Amino acid sequence: MSDAKPPRILIIAGSDSGGGAGIQADIKTVTALGGFAMTAVTAITAQDTTGVHGIWPAPVEAVTKQVTVCLTDLGADIVKTGMLAGVDLLEALAEVLAEQAPQIPRIVDPVMVATSGDRLVDTATTDVLLSLLIRGAGLVTPNAPEAEILTGKIVETVDGQRRAAEALLEAGAEAALVKGGHVDASPIIDVLQTQYGEWLFETPRLDTSSTHGTGCTLASAIATELGFGAAMYEAVERASTYLTGAIDNASGFGAGHGPLNHAWRVERGRQNA
Repeated sequence: MSDAKPPRILIIAGSDSGGGAGIQADIKTVTALGGFAMTAVTAITAQDTTGVHGIWPAPVEAVTKQVTVCLTDLGADIVKTGMLAGVDLLEALAEVLAEQAPQIPRIVDPVMVATSGDRLVDTATTDVLLSLLIRGAGLVTPNAPEAEILTGKIVETVDGQRRAAEALLEAGAEAALVKGGHVDASPIIDVLQTQYGEWLFETPRLDTSSTHGTGCTLASAIATELGFGAAMYEAVERASTYLTGAIDNASGFGAGHGPLNHAWRVERGRQNA
């Protein structure tokens, strides 16, 4: 048995009752890639493959307490945030992380728009998100609509993705990955920018409706790879490969945008055993 411990990933995000996105996708991803997942649930959603049918935010104190006890007892190597609704929560969470996890890298997935197109958070929180969580984040991972909301840039091409990424670096993020899944082009191109340079990642645009939770999955995969010590561009590359496999091996559940198959590597190993 190896003495090496898995990277500890603290996930602060909303729950998805359908199991395809949010906390559920995060836990599946981190576990599939060999990490140890901890969670602080920020909201309960009534959600399936067809859309979001209800959102009930968790009390702010309940969220910060979850974060505090995890950090105090278990510790964390990476903090990954997802759905964060409300200025009060953002302010309280930023304070807790500044006090208890100032040196722990933050991966901020600014969950604002679901795969179904549903708007998940009030736009009034955008400025607070930018100033308190994205500033100083190790990585921010918006899709094109989210990048437009955050930066005011039009994101319809790779050049638009570049401009948005530049704006996020100017806002204080250490790295920005502006994803191209919502851009009308094939293959999909994700643009990563850091203070050290720019990388473009091409992935095939698969003919499938099983795309629910892709953003959560990618961000959690990146967080896990970073926890294992990968450089940022390596973590993004490996996470993109994992995500493509999870989409390509999806089971086709649901009537809308179906969930991914987060266990595809495990299943492949079992088949080859």
